[in-house]
Amino acid sequence: MAENQKKNLAREYVEAIFVAVLLALVIRTFVVQAFKIPSGSMLPTLQIGDHLLVSKFVYGLRLPVTGTKLIPWKEPARGDVVVFRFPEDRSIDYIKRVVGVAGDRVEVRNKQVWVNGKRVDDPHAHYTDPRVMPSSVGPRDNFGPVLVPDDHIFVMGDNRDNSYDGRFWGFVEKRDILGKAMVLYWSWDIDRPFFSLERMQSIRWTRLGDWIN
Repeated sequence: MAENQKKNLAREYVEAIFVAVLLALVIRTFVVQAFKIPSGSMLPTLQIGDHLLVSKFVYGLRLPVTGTKLIPWKEPARGDVVVFRFPEDRSIDYIKRVVGVAGDRVEVRNKQVWVNGKRVDDPHAHYTDPRVMPSSVGPRDNFGPVLVPDDHIFVMGDNRDNSYDGRFWGFVEKRDILGKAMVLYWSWDIDRPFFSLERMQSIRWTRLGDWIN
């Protein structure tokens, strides 16, 4: 092979790799991102070891660092499962369910959620502790009412008795929403040794491909 042909072939490989990397970065930044569930705060909807695809464009296109919206589309709605930067440490990503949007008055009375004076019958809410804690002990079972500010949402975990969420630390700014959880593409028990038969046997085949509601 001539020297010029070798150089051209090498350049084509480099260009192909560059384009592939650039495309992957664009997709991850603006289109879709993978997310792994590390805790049980969204049980039983999401299990520890679930791997999700999060749509980053469903609420519009935003700049990745500042969160400035470039192209607005739909707004987060009550019931959406969203991934966002944790307000107390924005280097950490959290996943919860939207309970209130801007202008909503949210309250928890004896574990039951009320929005704008109406009781919310949430089929995703899950309780494991029969005790009801007074507000003097903590906000878990009795909280608010609070008014969700403009450009914010209020979120809670589905595992209501075991979720560190908006009841404890407040609201999420819309600019910190990374996307909406859409589909579950993988799931297994991450407590099993990685290179083991037990890990392979723990694959939850029936969950793969499930849409997240």
